[in-house]
Amino acid sequence: MNIGLRVLLGYFLIVGLAALLVTRVFVQEVKPGVRQAMEDTLVDTAHVLARLATADFLAGRIADGDFARDLRAIGAGRVDAEIWQQRKRSIDYRVYITDAKGIVVFDSSGRDVGADYSRWNDVFLTLRGRYGARSSRSDPADEASTVMYVAAPIKDGERIVGALTVAKPNAAMQPFIARSEATVRRWGLVLMGGAFVIGLAITGWLSRALARLTAYARAVADGQRVAAPGGAGEIGELSRALERMRAQLDGRDYAERYVHTLTHEMKSPLAAIRGAAELLDDLGMPPDARARFTGNIRTQAARLTALIDQLLALAELEQRPALARVEDIDALALVPDVIATFEPRLAHEGKRIELVPLPRDGSAATRPPLRGDAFLLRQALTNLLDNALDFSPAGALVTLELEQAEVSTIFRVVDTGHGIPEYARERVFERFYSLPRRTDGPRSSGLGLCFVREIAELHHGGVTLDNRADGVSGAVATLRVPLRS
Repeated sequence: MNIGLRVLLGYFLIVGLAALLVTRVFVQEVKPGVRQAMEDTLVDTAHVLARLATADFLAGRIADGDFARDLRAIGAGRVDAEIWQQRKRSIDYRVYITDAKGIVVFDSSGRDVGADYSRWNDVFLTLRGRYGARSSRSDPADEASTVMYVAAPIKDGERIVGALTVAKPNAAMQPFIARSEATVRRWGLVLMGGAFVIGLAITGWLSRALARLTAYARAVADGQRVAAPGGAGEIGELSRALERMRAQLDGRDYAERYVHTLTHEMKSPLAAIRGAAELLDDLGMPPDARARFTGNIRTQAARLTALIDQLLALAELEQRPALARVEDIDALALVPDVIATFEPRLAHEGKRIELVPLPRDGSAATRPPLRGDAFLLRQALTNLLDNALDFSPAGALVTLELEQAEVSTIFRVVDTGHGIPEYARERVFERFYSLPRRTDGPRSSGLGLCFVREIAELHHGGVTLDNRADGVSGAVATLRVPLRS
């Protein structure tokens, strides 16, 4: 289970439990709250009615006096009221009065006159000067048939001579309770749904951020050149910390690797310079020999200079996370400038470079520009052409094909040299690896193709070097640059 799903489940579990707990508390409090409010109203009503019934009770006419007639008339009347979207059509009170012994002497329902209620809490406690109330089922088998009874004393001076009880079915409050519970549950579901959506959004954001960091770490581990993902807050700070760590580790490893390779590559020209200098110390050396050794020193010094310049340029490229400058480039207009730099060498060696444009639709007007760094692309093409000329015989033709593909521009440099030996196929792009040229001069620095590969990767493209497949000896170097890198 990935971390995003764990975060989502944990978040939803916590919020869901909290919402469920709050909802249950509210629902459990609705019914007692409504009944407490009803009991409070019944207390007020009982005391008011007890005061109004006192005169008839003391006069012995409680069953047929004014109080009884008025109460029966009220009970027989009709009401029409809308209370919180609930329609009320009748009066739901029942009123009965007991004497000092708990015997019912008046019942607004007319059914229990003469019954002994002395054991019911409402009557029993009230006759003893305490608060009397009870809740009992009218049907023992029906839990919904409970009725609330609240009593108030009837006094003759300070002496309690009877009790008046007001009863109201709890079912009369059930519509209000059900409505409140439904409202609480509905908003509880809304709360849980909102929490789920918010949790999903947070988890998605966190998962995407972690996925970008994971992809970045894997790309760095694979040696790819990628920029660290941006962001704000802790994720952004973690990204920047990883980028700083990568830069520091790369810098340390890079410096160690380059010191080692540079030391190795400089041994040969330095030994040649040192040997030539020692021979020059011989004052009796003939002038032609002295000139030869002086030329050797100049040649090796130039080789060292070129090596150091190439290393510095390659080091600068390898440390770039991305292109510093990106512009629209017309590939066909880029090539003539590159070929022009070889004119002196071509005239000297009797070789030729031919441009073969292969636009996709044959129309220069519709060729989309490629995005990249024009200077670096010129450097890449210069290295490929230089490499092809080195391996081509005198008077040879080097072809530069330019093809506009669907999503990329393809440069192919085709030479007529002796091709790539089988043992060197996997190593031609290694730093400092080089093959012997057709001339008797020293090998190259072995940095040219490595330089081209770095430029291709900066443009999110690629470069390959293979032997020709048309039956002719020679090699084909292919540089592929996406149109929108």
